Amino acid sequence: MSYGLYVVTSHDGEKLNGQIANTVIQVSNEPPMVSVCINKQNLTHEYISKSASFAVSVLDISVPMTFIGLFGFKSGRDEDKLSQCEYKSGVAGSPIVLDYALSIIETEVVSQLDVGTHTIFVGKVVAAEILKEGTPLTYADYHIKKKGKAPKSAPTYREPEKERTTEKGDNKMLSYVCDVCGYVYDPAVGDPEAGIDPGTPFEDLPDDWACPVCGADKTQFSPVE
Repeated sequence: MSYGLYVVTSHDGEKLNGQIANTVIQVSNEPPMVSVCINKQNLTHEYISKSASFAVSVLDISVPMTFIGLFGFKSGRDEDKLSQCEYKSGVAGSPIVLDYALSIIETEVVSQLDVGTHTIFVGKVVAAEILKEGTPLTYADYHIKKKGKAPKSAPTYREPEKERTTEKGDNKMLSYVCDVCGYVYDPAVGDPEAGIDPGTPFEDLPDDWACPVCGADKTQFSPVE
């Protein structure tokens, strides 16, 4: 199944946070309502529960993986995500992320449902705006075209492949998996966007090379054996 991919934000007083979510759904048109499913362990879940509000930013397909990594693989308990992007305050108090956003929706929570590891929050739309024309990002675009991985807190998380090697002459070059986000560095592919040529073993990567998805350094990678 494929879904849209969004930034969902909320607040606890003046404290702000947001995360990537692929579970935003329109559930009613009169009154207009949308729902979102959020993992109970996430800080955004805590803020939505406390403030009874959340906002949604519909992302453009051009969004870079570093932006997805910021909101999808880093915790607001460790990092101030909103300080690293452009946003505005919504009428219901939640921050609204504007970077790479095609449209935005603000809601007030009117209902919620416990579904095990997650909670489904239903919000009544109190404001919405189209910011620009474009093509919305989908989970298929993210997962397949951009080779993205789902965080462990996502409903769609899958364990990375366990066996993957690349031949180079008589030697086998191991692929390495990021322990933070699940990105797999394939020596046969390299990382062209970072200037790493195909055929470059993981051991030969520069010390300052970082995961192109979440920004983790080389010490956070493990061989795929």
